[in-house]
Amino acid sequence: MDIGHRTPLVDAFRRGDVARDVRLSAARGALAPRASEQLALLVLLCRDDDHEVAGAARATLGRIAPERLRATAQAPDTPSDIREFLQATGLLGSGGTGTSPDDHPLYEDESEPLPDIALDEGQSAEPPAHEDATHARRPRPVQLSTLPVIDRLRIAMRGTREQRAVLIRDPNKLVAMAVLSSPRLSENEVEGFARMPVVAEDVLRVIASNRAWMRNYTILVGLARNPKTPPAVALPLVPRLNERDLRALSMDRNVPEGLRITARKLVVAAESRRK
Repeated sequence: MDIGHRTPLVDAFRRGDVARDVRLSAARGALAPRASEQLALLVLLCRDDDHEVAGAARATLGRIAPERLRATAQAPDTPSDIREFLQATGLLGSGGTGTSPDDHPLYEDESEPLPDIALDEGQSAEPPAHEDATHARRPRPVQLSTLPVIDRLRIAMRGTREQRAVLIRDPNKLVAMAVLSSPRLSENEVEGFARMPVVAEDVLRVIASNRAWMRNYTILVGLARNPKTPPAVALPLVPRLNERDLRALSMDRNVPEGLRITARKLVVAAESRRK
């Protein structure tokens, strides 16, 4: 099933880049980003090749109240294929999807995960202790790398700005994708990520593919001047730079030569038009 809901995290699951233990945890409801994103993951995992993962996802969906499922399914950004799947499997109950989400009393905050998921014994719907709101209980950045992947994923989506700044550089690509999918991520943070030469190329590609972020000129410049940005991503950005930034790029020895040459040609062309 090609779930239409698009976030970096859901895309990673769709591509099959996720280890079985993480897929199983997500299928059991332990990985809880936005409600619509969680719903997309559960529907996607219902078709997983691993029967235990698929069965766990179906069981988790079955434990969510139909009224809450309907409320989330009716959200404006929920793709029609997800609604059709839920209707076809009878998970929406008898209420269907005929009402407007604005009229539904349970459609409140889509940035929160779906409630009413009874997790298996030993699991918790709450963040682990190291995600507690009390700063004293949060791990220092150097400790994050020692945590299990599933905990790093949950912190990436629900932790602090400081924790996201560390986890965006995590060697596990899925953790970085979770940071970019966080409901708490600000555009100012993305500006910083775009300039980081230590993040994975996939992070920079995802940022460049986000239309909303690319309307931010600071992010655009950060990507164009980041030596880690793949040339195929950076080159189309160069013509969008102002003359001052083009001049700086044309003299920047840290970026690939092709970018410097392109920037230099655009500077010369701009000078010629003024004559």
